Amino acid sequence: MAGGQPVSELDSRIHAYDEVGRLAELSLLGRLDTSFRFVEPVAARCGAARLSLRARPDAHSPQVSEALPGEALEVIVRRPDGWAWLRTLHDGYLGFARVEGLAEQSPGAALQRPPLKITALRGHVYAQPSIKAQKVAEVCLGAELAGGSDEMVSEGGRQWLAVEGGFVQAVCAEPLSDTDSAALALRFVDTPYVWGGRSAWGLDCSGLSQLVYAAFGRGLPRDADQQQAALRPVDTAQRGDLAFFDGHVGVMLGGERMVHANATQMAVSVETLGEGEYGKRLKAGLLGFGRWPV
Repeated sequence: MAGGQPVSELDSRIHAYDEVGRLAELSLLGRLDTSFRFVEPVAARCGAARLSLRARPDAHSPQVSEALPGEALEVIVRRPDGWAWLRTLHDGYLGFARVEGLAEQSPGAALQRPPLKITALRGHVYAQPSIKAQKVAEVCLGAELAGGSDEMVSEGGRQWLAVEGGFVQAVCAEPLSDTDSAALALRFVDTPYVWGGRSAWGLDCSGLSQLVYAAFGRGLPRDADQQQAALRPVDTAQRGDLAFFDGHVGVMLGGERMVHANATQMAVSVETLGEGEYGKRLKAGLLGFGRWPV
């Protein structure tokens, strides 16, 4: 190659480059050879619905992650077929998504207000401030909704907040009552397992650990191996540590008990390492524990 580093040294999950089309994001200028055309990513955000990021610009390709409503994104390329190559900014993860899932970026008062951060596991945006009104969107823990007003609307003893596109009950944005990531992870028990999912409507193992850590201001990368590399390895687990396996991760509740989203139960469940058939398999495959750096 004429200058730059080998493509094999880059991680295609977080480094945007297309060897076939010879296109790459501008931040890789100087790291890739001059046969690439370099483009500047454009700021964007997720719209009112969760946005599926896929491995390829094809609705039948595997989901690799999700963007939650209102999350900050950047678009590498908008394709003429209605797909965008983009990344979620909080973890730098790349995927392909339909452009209709992106929010309009036109300036407006709603977009200039601080977003309303959702703390409820699941909820809805309603067309009007009433539980009988039409539901216009689903929300979830981690969603950030552009606000339309600072004033609450009372209805039937309930308090509502205006957001872009409708109203959400104020209880959905109250401070978390959980004291740590392990306690929050336990509230996800029985949530369906969904490959690439990142919400209480359905998630995978690293989606769960990433979500419950982020709720307490601890940003983690997207995948289990990335999370393991980001944490300090420890020999003995304590509450809130992560347990790592080949392609899998769980949140420890103590020295042996663990809560995790898994395809064996097809849900979030609690296991004890070394106990029962599944627990024995997990303990045999344990790679180690990770703790948030102090």
